[in-house]
Amino acid sequence: MHTSVYLGPKGSVKPISNGMNCRNCHLEGGTKTFGINYAAVATGYPKWRERSGTMVDVPERVNECIERSLNGTRLNEDDEELKAMVAYLKWVGKDVPKGTLPKGSGVKKIANLDRPADPQLGKMVFDKHCIECHGANSEGQMEPNGKEWLYPPLFGEHTYNMGAGLYRLSKFASFVKYNMPFGTTFDAPVLTDEEAWDVAAYVNSMPHPTKDLSNDWPDISKKPIDHPFGPFADEWSEERHKYGPYED
Repeated sequence: MHTSVYLGPKGSVKPISNGMNCRNCHLEGGTKTFGINYAAVATGYPKWRERSGTMVDVPERVNECIERSLNGTRLNEDDEELKAMVAYLKWVGKDVPKGTLPKGSGVKKIANLDRPADPQLGKMVFDKHCIECHGANSEGQMEPNGKEWLYPPLFGEHTYNMGAGLYRLSKFASFVKYNMPFGTTFDAPVLTDEEAWDVAAYVNSMPHPTKDLSNDWPDISKKPIDHPFGPFADEWSEERHKYGPYED
């Protein structure tokens, strides 16, 4: 819940991350329905991950998130903070039978558009629905303690990097459709599908921290269609992979 208090730039344990908390994306401590919910983590890992081309267990998955979504440095396997996060994830999913996918886990996917997602239209959505919390220039809002984000920046140097899942438009659009503006629930969305795609395009067209992705997706045929960086197994451009449309 308060990751940055311990691991952020002013963290009391290790200053290894960008100031964001896990709860900034995994809403309500990873328990909100379709709020990048943690319920399936404990039963779903270890599993094969095409992105790395390796078997990944829960500690490794946590470290991937630290390196990408928190734009940070991975924890050591014997660090108490990593052990604590793993214990929490297992506790959240303790009642989920092995091999099942509980309803409400992860994010709820929205339909693809029949046109490219439009950053300019997305800027209008951002100005209407997002600046109250995230700021006109995505500067975010800090908690009074000055150590963690209440509402995180969505672009710029203090946000997720280009290797994070939310840098894929389908992930971002699905997340904001059913969770934003803050307080929105999956059964009463505020944004249309088009608005969700367009605001995702706007946010991810703005500057983000870079990351070396050269070892990602060793089998490029498994690369998601909206992964915005080549090489690709098809002839589409990077722009089309990033913004769509994803169907001919």
